[in-house]
Amino acid sequence: ASRVRDLFTQARRHAPCIVFIDEIDAVGRQRGIGLGGGNDEREQTLNQLLAEMDGFSTEQGAVIVLAATNRPDVLDKALLRPGRFDRIIELPYPDLSSREEILHVHSKNVKLDKTVDLHKLARGTSGFSGADLENLINEATLIASKANAETVTMPAFEEARDKIMLGATRKSFIFTEKDKQMTAYHEAGHTLLNVLLPDTDPLHKVTIVPRGRTLGVSWSMPERDK
Repeated sequence: ASRVRDLFTQARRHAPCIVFIDEIDAVGRQRGIGLGGGNDEREQTLNQLLAEMDGFSTEQGAVIVLAATNRPDVLDKALLRPGRFDRIIELPYPDLSSREEILHVHSKNVKLDKTVDLHKLARGTSGFSGADLENLINEATLIASKANAETVTMPAFEEARDKIMLGATRKSFIFTEKDKQMTAYHEAGHTLLNVLLPDTDPLHKVTIVPRGRTLGVSWSMPERDK
């Protein structure tokens, strides 16, 4: 609580200024659910934050408070009332064009092969966050370096994406001929339906290489986010 007081004293001294609190759910969780009741350190911190934010207005020299969280559902209702955090801005996962731009940013210092198509890669990474896409580039670079390749190729990116989405290849898994045949029939069924039905996403690839908790996968690649 004393640190919150000090923070806002400094903020007033430097007004007009912006106070940004990351992971606000660490101190802004709903009151009354902690072990220590009203004496809980976290609740005292929250109470002080609520008290400090009460007196702010939008005239010249005001202090603007911003906060970020991915758990708005657990925040105390008093934090979200008008006059405090009364404007909520949703930041969704990046869409197709944004993913392509992010891939361009993270691959700037990477030697990409001429065959690498970042637009195609962006299409196949629906639901990836910026951090996931950075991880994808790093993983593909590691795979290329293990193979002593001069550049990062499209197969390296494919391998990296499969590893992130499904898990690593289960090389020690005992896969009998019967298992292979049954899995092949199963995945062929998915593939045939994808090809024969109208209005499905274009088929990208089908495999019976076991990864993570799956024995095989039939993979479509959407042409747009939906």
